[in-house]
Amino acid sequence: MKFALFTTNLAGGGAEKALAKIASGLAARGHAVDFIVCEYAGNYPAPVGCRFHVLAARAGHGWLGKRRLAWRLNRWLAANPHDLLVSTLPFADEVAALARMPRHVCRIANTLSAEIARLPAAKAQRRAARYRGLYGALPLVAVSQGVANDLQTEFGIDADRVSVIANPFDFAAIRALAAEPCPQRPREPYILHVGRYAAQKRHDLLLAAFAQADLPQQLVLLTPPDAGLTALIARHGLQRRVVIADFQANPYPWMAGADLLVLCSDHEGLPNVLIEALACGTRVVSTDCPSGPREILGGELAQGLVPCNDANALAQAMRAALAAPKPAADLVVSALAPYGAEPALDAWEAIAAAK
Repeated sequence: MKFALFTTNLAGGGAEKALAKIASGLAARGHAVDFIVCEYAGNYPAPVGCRFHVLAARAGHGWLGKRRLAWRLNRWLAANPHDLLVSTLPFADEVAALARMPRHVCRIANTLSAEIARLPAAKAQRRAARYRGLYGALPLVAVSQGVANDLQTEFGIDADRVSVIANPFDFAAIRALAAEPCPQRPREPYILHVGRYAAQKRHDLLLAAFAQADLPQQLVLLTPPDAGLTALIARHGLQRRVVIADFQANPYPWMAGADLLVLCSDHEGLPNVLIEALACGTRVVSTDCPSGPREILGGELAQGLVPCNDANALAQAMRAALAAPKPAADLVVSALAPYGAEPALDAWEAIAAAK
């Protein structure tokens, strides 16, 4: 079969990374896969085994820019027929919808109502109306059951138009990459956070909890340097205890070497880092945010879940996790079972075959 996978760029977020993994996985199964981006920007390389196409050197994000991109996407896909077009992230979804191509599915990678809740009231109303208009008539694939429930309850999407397909993970490959040499990794014990400096990721909460927990470990942040983040670290007096280690194309040695990985977001879709850290044998603590952490951390692992926006609870959970043994292997195997690559790729093939 022929697949076209489309997103804004390869800037380094979890949604883009997951889409690239889907593309490589489908290509490895012998399918013809075109990976298309609006603009040439980002940290991730083009997915292996795929034909890579860029619509513009730099995408215009306004009314006219979207329509120019849609025209280019339409022309390119008309000359390169496909069995399924999969777009991800709202900007790319909108461009793909404007292109009016057949066999188009939007992959929803975030809990949209939680994103909207962070906005001022007037802007939130506009954003909600935009999403209802965009997603109200298209087939959708949610990355978690929580995202699917959000689409149905908050946006009025019919349940029969929403499928759930988790992000695919090749656990053997993750463990192999985790074993690669990593001379930049600190020799001293450290706690790890992986995620861009953005309001959603709540570095402010993380730093407040880390300062309160008074732990012997360093805190390592895998994110590009940012003046705002540096100033935030200084406000907490943590300049000597926090390392900004930049984006890492291979974060797995950092995960494997960490005493603890912390996710403290206000919202996610399906947080890849929790699954990847568990695969590396690392303890995890996470806010119980919508959506995904509670689906991943079930049973005894749910002890690592804390309320959102509660620095005290996060500090206590960090101390408790570090005092406890690492998760038992059987717990980890059970938690990771739903997230293997093969079931996800099977599901994408089934959708393409049904179109």
